[in-house]
Amino acid sequence: MRKSKIEECLISVENRKSVAVLFLFSILGLLCFNCSPKYSDLSPPLDEFEDFTEKGDSLVQDKWWEAFQDEELNSLIDTAMQSNLNLAATWQQFLSTRATVRSQASNKWPSIEASAQTARTLPEPDFVGGENTQLGFLSSYELDLWGRIGTAVNAEKFRSEASYFDYQTLSLSLSAEIASTWYQLLAANKQLQITEDQIKTNEAIIKLIRSRFVGGQIRAVDILRQAQLLESTKEQKIIFETNIQLIENQLSVLLGKQPQIQLDIAEAEMATVPELPETGLPLDLVRRRPDLKQSFALLVAADRDMASAVQSKYPRITLSGRGQLRSNNFDNLFDNWAYSLAGNILAPLFYGGQLKAEVDRTTAIKEQRLYEYGQATLVAFREVEDALVQDIKQTERLENIGRQLELAEKSNKQLRVEFLNGFSPYLDVLLGLDQEQQLRRDYVAAQLQHIQIRIALYRALAGGFETGRELDDWNSKLNELYEQ
Repeated sequence: MRKSKIEECLISVENRKSVAVLFLFSILGLLCFNCSPKYSDLSPPLDEFEDFTEKGDSLVQDKWWEAFQDEELNSLIDTAMQSNLNLAATWQQFLSTRATVRSQASNKWPSIEASAQTARTLPEPDFVGGENTQLGFLSSYELDLWGRIGTAVNAEKFRSEASYFDYQTLSLSLSAEIASTWYQLLAANKQLQITEDQIKTNEAIIKLIRSRFVGGQIRAVDILRQAQLLESTKEQKIIFETNIQLIENQLSVLLGKQPQIQLDIAEAEMATVPELPETGLPLDLVRRRPDLKQSFALLVAADRDMASAVQSKYPRITLSGRGQLRSNNFDNLFDNWAYSLAGNILAPLFYGGQLKAEVDRTTAIKEQRLYEYGQATLVAFREVEDALVQDIKQTERLENIGRQLELAEKSNKQLRVEFLNGFSPYLDVLLGLDQEQQLRRDYVAAQLQHIQIRIALYRALAGGFETGRELDDWNSKLNELYEQ
């Protein structure tokens, strides 16, 4: 019994020594805590933000395409958000980054391993010690005194956040591409309808001038010229029919469908472009656009990588524990056991400049991300300014083409009257008719271009929106990332 008490006293002394060592390590950590690097100022390398040159009155909603009040377009975009394969692949990429964050965060916790082993010596069953059974565990834990592990976890969190914003950016781009493709299809259908009407008009005119040719009131060359105009119009019809098929194939792929399958799309009219939207402040744009938020998240991640590289130069303190059960007989396995506790401090002294090189590398990457973030911000401002200028000028161009078309209609009506009365040659009528038909096609093309410019403006001003794949807890976690 005395021996047992002595052993207990020795174990108690060893425990006290372990506690003392741990206490000294903790004091050392507190004294050196101020050595931990501070995070950098991550403001974009730009001067004060200037207001945009133009602005409207209507606010840009997250689902910006609803401004066109086109139910068919709304349905197409809703479908694409769920069925587009490229978007689904980007979402899976984001999910993989979440798993990477969880993997990195596991370093904050102790690692525990268990082992089991049994052996029997044969063919000597009566040999003493022929059976050997061992059970044990090993645990280790690094005290994150300088925040190296936590900083590395934060870096992965921000990279995961950047991946999420990349998904939002692709969603925004996909919605813009769907809208643009949809109105290209409507414009091509309208162009085809105009061309078919022009073919009927040209065929009717050929019949008219042939009857006048019989009466000697017109030359044969005028019939040939009108026939040439008719064939030219038929060529335009072939072009528009081809465009319709190609655009439908493109739309099918965007919707995640095979292009061989005919799309069931209701007939619709070209949208009316709404009033110019409110552009807001440039700083609001920086906080709203997902591509800029992605660039900023990558910048913060690079800053955390740099901090982690600096913290890797500081000493590391690890705690380890080991326990083992060992016996030559399984029946008394739990009667014999031993354990050990240890605390280790590892201070890097000489690595041939490797640690400093890593700090320099991560610092350069952080500066690279900073300038990329500034450049992305400038590009975003340019996209808004370009779209504003183009939108205003395209409105003026549409008005100009409309006035030209009105004058051409009046001029051609007058020329036909003069031709029928013998005061004007048919060549003037032919040239006027060709110009009027081309102006009608130009007007539809200008309408499409105006819609596409407005889509580009909405895309430049819009933020992220729900796609149906959002995780319930992710939006709240995004806000927590900046606080950690």
